Amino acid sequence: MTGSDNIGFDDTESLITLRDWLRFAVSRFNESKLFFGHGSDNAFDEAVYLILHTLHLPLDRLDPFLDASLTHAEAEQVKTVIERRVRERIPAAYLTHEAWLAGSRFYVDERVIVPRSFIAELLPEQLSPWVETPENVSRALDLCTGSGCLAILAALAFPDAHIDAVDLSRDALDVAARNVADYGLQDRIELIESDLFKALSGRSYDLIISNPPYVNAESVAALPAEYQAEPALALGSGIDGLDATRLILAQAQSHLNPGGLLVVEIGHNRDVLEAAYPTLPFTWLETESGDQFVFMLRQEDLPG
Repeated sequence: MTGSDNIGFDDTESLITLRDWLRFAVSRFNESKLFFGHGSDNAFDEAVYLILHTLHLPLDRLDPFLDASLTHAEAEQVKTVIERRVRERIPAAYLTHEAWLAGSRFYVDERVIVPRSFIAELLPEQLSPWVETPENVSRALDLCTGSGCLAILAALAFPDAHIDAVDLSRDALDVAARNVADYGLQDRIELIESDLFKALSGRSYDLIISNPPYVNAESVAALPAEYQAEPALALGSGIDGLDATRLILAQAQSHLNPGGLLVVEIGHNRDVLEAAYPTLPFTWLETESGDQFVFMLRQEDLPG
């Protein structure tokens, strides 16, 4: 029996307004010690999001509706989503089938990792100042595309570019196809099933971005239930978390045009990576969380 098995959901008849249900949700989330990290970082924000989404209300307008009464059917829907979040310990994004990244909405389900990437912060600015002439980016590659979110953001940032979006998982590419279609980018984004560069013989790019698996084995073993609900293929990458990154570094040069850029997210592995590649001139890109999570290398600096 888990802690969530003892959480009460039967005595809810006195909950009438949205405010009542919000209080109830926050209490249940805190009581069951949920883990947050897939779009929100606390019980209140997650409860607000789930309730507003369930009631088809604007996600950025809570106050006007706080004291509105719910119908019996609405109350049952809200109760169900709160209870599922507690009992099943799955990310909120899998309950709502949506995730937000860099202000853009993407469809998600259990076939893909919930979109989150430091690279997403950098794309709306066209990777300035590192990409000096954005209109010259005519071909780009998103390795380990998952839901297709970074490929789509890249296509929006570089409107003259054709994007190859690669993933090892056929299931993930099916989700990506839905998102690409939602944005009307089928003519500019090609989805390719491939283990990193294996199916990309003869293709080269002005820009390669990648948010590969990078969680080390020790951390994978300690992941909260919410992360264990995500595809294992998209999380772990060997003992030190760098198996995929090593392959990318070994093979990227031959797929980059002269002057091309490689941009890779590696989580909290900066020290391990720099120790493994002491001669590579990594440029660490600044994000809201710091400059330890995303590196850039130029084509001429990569191992041949």
